[in-house]
Amino acid sequence: MRNRQLLFVTYHDENFEDGLSYAVDLAKMMNDGIEILMVYKRKVMEKFEDMMTIVTFAEADDNKTARELIKEYYETKNEDYDKKMSQLVERCKKLGVTVGVSAAATDVLSAVKNLLRQRTGIDMILLSPSITDDGRITSKELSKLVKTASRPVVTMAKNARVA
Repeated sequence: MRNRQLLFVTYHDENFEDGLSYAVDLAKMMNDGIEILMVYKRKVMEKFEDMMTIVTFAEADDNKTARELIKEYYETKNEDYDKKMSQLVERCKKLGVTVGVSAAATDVLSAVKNLLRQRTGIDMILLSPSITDDGRITSKELSKLVKTASRPVVTMAKNARVA
């Protein structure tokens, strides 16, 4: 039996759990596990120094450094990243789904490509609402991802509220 997984991609700082319940239900239905990819982003990443840092991390596939950046972000919010992640993993396990958590400090397309190279058991890519809402990922980037991933790519959106 091969180790199959769904890849759930979300930003670390914007309601990262949006869409996770759907991913867990889908994983249970397909008898798969989930790999959660937390993509680190900051608004100041447009600065040259930050871009050079991101390129370095992307080239090195440095999951550890990305985790440290996310951890620093949570510390500024007086939250504990490790505690949050362990609660998330435990909650998924209670629901009968194995879960792994990875982090990346690069753009979504590069982060997904890098992870797919490392994890060959991923069957499907689920992009959370935090990735797809408000044009955060362009249609050009999405098309490129669909072409290069060679796996189904599912985009999620938040429910529209009617007043």
